[in-house]
Amino acid sequence: MNTLLAMLAAYLLGSISFAVVVSKLFRLSDPRTYGSKNPGATNVLRSGNKAAAVLTLLGDGAKGWLAVWLTVQFGTQFGLGDTAVALVTLAVFLGHLWPIFFKFVGGKGVATALGVLLGINPWLGLATLITWIVVVYAFRYSSLGALIAAIFAPFYYGLLFGPDPKLLAIFIMSALLVYRHSSNIGNLMQGKESRLGSKKK
Repeated sequence: MNTLLAMLAAYLLGSISFAVVVSKLFRLSDPRTYGSKNPGATNVLRSGNKAAAVLTLLGDGAKGWLAVWLTVQFGTQFGLGDTAVALVTLAVFLGHLWPIFFKFVGGKGVATALGVLLGINPWLGLATLITWIVVVYAFRYSSLGALIAAIFAPFYYGLLFGPDPKLLAIFIMSALLVYRHSSNIGNLMQGKESRLGSKKK
């Protein structure tokens, strides 16, 4: 029962779309109506408002971190072990992808996934973040950085901690993140992908 409650709480937390909330607070256009139409920090940046993009990034990352960190830190006293942490990981991420508060239309999950990884272990999150930064700095494609970081995340976890339920959860999360970037993969292959910082048309 405690595991189910933790999963439900994580899903509801993940369902808060900071791209939409922050855009409303800043009186910006709904990020689901321009650019990639993805409610995420990269698309909010296309509005030209860097502060809104940063707040979106921090909010989406923080909800992933909070859900997992609370389970890791306090779950044992409620009988929540590694399996529960793995399920909470997936629940908060699925909440971001398919949020109940926004008609199940969510973002692609990059910031939330990073927050989840930081919640599991700071070194894991840092290694994944550095991978994203290096790729984005070199090519200026946020989506490419996200794809490569997603591929490396399960490898980093396995290298650091070995196989356990959390590794499977990270693998599933990474696979979903790649799936959500399927249109970006097509655009990258065709040379049509927007570079980081490009303005909305």
